[in-house]
Amino acid sequence: MRKLFTILSGLGVSALGSLAIAGHAVAANLEPWRMGLPEPVTPLAHQMANFHNYWLMPIITAITIFVLILLVYVCWRFRESANPVPSKTTHNSLLEVLWTGVPVLILVVMAFPSLKLLYATDEVEDSEMTVKIVGHQWYWEYQYPDNGNFFIEARIAATTEEEAKEQNVNRLMSTDEKFVLPANTKIRLQMTSADVLHNWSMSDFGVRMDTVPGRLNEAWTLIEKPGVYYGFCSELCGDAHAFMPIEVHVLPKEEFNAWAEQARTKYDPVEQARAPSVSQDVATSPAQAVE
Repeated sequence: MRKLFTILSGLGVSALGSLAIAGHAVAANLEPWRMGLPEPVTPLAHQMANFHNYWLMPIITAITIFVLILLVYVCWRFRESANPVPSKTTHNSLLEVLWTGVPVLILVVMAFPSLKLLYATDEVEDSEMTVKIVGHQWYWEYQYPDNGNFFIEARIAATTEEEAKEQNVNRLMSTDEKFVLPANTKIRLQMTSADVLHNWSMSDFGVRMDTVPGRLNEAWTLIEKPGVYYGFCSELCGDAHAFMPIEVHVLPKEEFNAWAEQARTKYDPVEQARAPSVSQDVATSPAQAVE
């Protein structure tokens, strides 16, 4: 019984730890005791949330409860006081078939909804506009080829609480320039990198893709609700990896068009091409600035 209590205690602590992580790691805007995925705002994110809530979680919960019941039964049924002479059984054909066949059946059942979702992520046809995302050490570049061929470089706005309060922004989440997109528009996202592997990750959009040097990856999104959304680089890209946030401002189509008109002047492609490139090398990275 002492061993059983130790095992159950360990399982309980692990479960509580998992709940705590699930409640805080998945959302950029943190809320106390929040659990589950962020509120989906795109068709892909809705499909992913449904896949998680109605397929993965029920199956994982059933497996966990079943294994826990088996563990408790084995600890009780085969405890030392009830079995002074241990069994010498080494094989059970039925059990071996079951513990091989049942997981295979589960994977076969899961294959249908997961493949449907996987193919949905590649449906970039019929996009209304294209945006190119380029990862740098350690900032993001956003190019608008369909709206005047200008680009924006977005760097972290505040690394300390003092800077965040002074600028009235979110620490480690806000950027100095804003990545602006229109709502209710199917957007092709093309992604690449200028140096090393990065990952453009936006949980609210259901988009998480590596930016690879010399390669152009594609995704798509259709954001249903205007607002401000946050994400992060999710690839270990160097010492300032933690200082490479994503801030997306989603505007109604009319407001986006007005912003694009102003942005074509503010971010003049000709002037940008003439200006020297501003890069954050290791000597001036946000990580060392904090230190």
